[in-house]
Amino acid sequence: MSFPLLTATALTPAVGAVVTAAVPAARRTAAKWLALLFSLATVVLAAAVLLRFDTGEGADRFQLTESRSWIADFGVRYELGVDGIGVAMIALTALLIPFLIGAGWNDADPKGDEAPATRRWRPTQGFFALILMVEAMVILSFAATDIFLFYIFFEAMLIPMYFLIGGFGDRAGEQDSEEGQARQRSYAAVKFLLYNLVGGLVMLAAVIGLYVATADQLPEGTFSLQAILDARAAGELDFGTGTERWLFLGFFVAFAIKAPLWPLHTWLPNAMGESTAPVAVLITAVVDKVGTFAMLRFCLGLFPEASDWATPVVITLALVSIIYGALLALGQRDMKRLIAYASISHFGFIVLGIFAMTSQGQGGATLYMINHGVATAALLLVAGFLIARRGSRLISDYGGVQKTAPVLAGTFLIGGLATLSLPGLGPFVSEFLVLVGTFSRYKAAGIVACAGIVLAALYVLILYQRTMTGPLKPGLEKLPDLKVRELAVVAPLIALLIFLGVYPKPLTDIVNPAVEHTLSDVQKTDPEPETPAVEAAP
Repeated sequence: MSFPLLTATALTPAVGAVVTAAVPAARRTAAKWLALLFSLATVVLAAAVLLRFDTGEGADRFQLTESRSWIADFGVRYELGVDGIGVAMIALTALLIPFLIGAGWNDADPKGDEAPATRRWRPTQGFFALILMVEAMVILSFAATDIFLFYIFFEAMLIPMYFLIGGFGDRAGEQDSEEGQARQRSYAAVKFLLYNLVGGLVMLAAVIGLYVATADQLPEGTFSLQAILDARAAGELDFGTGTERWLFLGFFVAFAIKAPLWPLHTWLPNAMGESTAPVAVLITAVVDKVGTFAMLRFCLGLFPEASDWATPVVITLALVSIIYGALLALGQRDMKRLIAYASISHFGFIVLGIFAMTSQGQGGATLYMINHGVATAALLLVAGFLIARRGSRLISDYGGVQKTAPVLAGTFLIGGLATLSLPGLGPFVSEFLVLVGTFSRYKAAGIVACAGIVLAALYVLILYQRTMTGPLKPGLEKLPDLKVRELAVVAPLIALLIFLGVYPKPLTDIVNPAVEHTLSDVQKTDPEPETPAVEAAP
């Protein structure tokens, strides 16, 4: 292509972030509309990427490619390209951001006497600018086919996320004082940053090791994913068993922290609990997906033998995440922390599907990344609207909400049912494919994973029962129902969940060819049925 469509898609929110941040302090409303317009422009460009992507037989694996020399002395190039999984994740990211901006429309506005005298203080402008900057970096992470370029944006997105968690956190926590709430937000932001920085440093060592390993066998070292895949396919590159396993571990640890996978998950409940609802969605529905996406693209693509070697351990960790996250969700008093632990359980399903090494498992895992993003956004944003009305995240402070806010309760129920993978909603298709793909190769793991379905039904339905049904709690008599802006945010997400639950074919058509390429990288095929089909007699 002559027009750099992927660069334009990522550059649009980056420019929007700069423009939004530069809006004068008194023009908060203008800053909000500018951020929304730039996010909608990104949706249009992401749709163009989706339409230009060729899903036909024989199409190139990486399409819409761009390649320019960047740091020539070290073999670093500005290389972008997308396969079906990358296209789907870019579309998800671009689609969610306008809804997050709409949901957080008033979250960063100064309240009461909080605004200092200086006119240079721009909390609203900063809030939306940081969201747009995260969007730009995530899109570049999904599109980067140069490994060093990917690493830069994989790490750089931590900076705006740190300020979104620590500087614009939720103020409905258990701490009564503003000072106590600020300490909790600061703790959550620092914990998020430290965990992910440690993982990034481990990955940096592996990235350097990868360059050295390619320099030993190729005419020059390279960070190009396509060049490494081509060299390995031609028999020109062989890392060796020991080197490949160490490199795999360096990449996998960073991605497991980002995902997050047990036991590297503990930063997520703090970060989501102390964030505003839109930022919490940004964490779990967008940023964390970079970790699972990278497992598919880099761990399996670059290190097939090591991926096969690590599969039993990774599947065990995924199963622990599924059960552990669900059990802890059952015991939560805090509504947002409950959803955070539920997400840990769901990420366990995604990782399980990836390392089941079957087309159904990996296809289901990719669909799960998308459907989980939409379902969590719907549930968490409605929960955020409810928390903003009451000023409390504690489940015990609610009850009988459906009597005064039936639309809020109804949308909360649909979001919850999607979270527990009710048939007819998008996540059901994903979870079913993951379980089918796992059963076909690892029956015991599939049986254990099924327990997560039962536990999900428990924590979702108990949450709904305690908050929305029963006698009306004092103080909720005049709780307002969803407003027009809030309905405009939630209704499209619910419609998308129903559409993907009833007709997922457009998404599977995009994803399946990329899954086939990934399975080819690790030299795996789907297991033969134990009971082969028998042709019917005449």
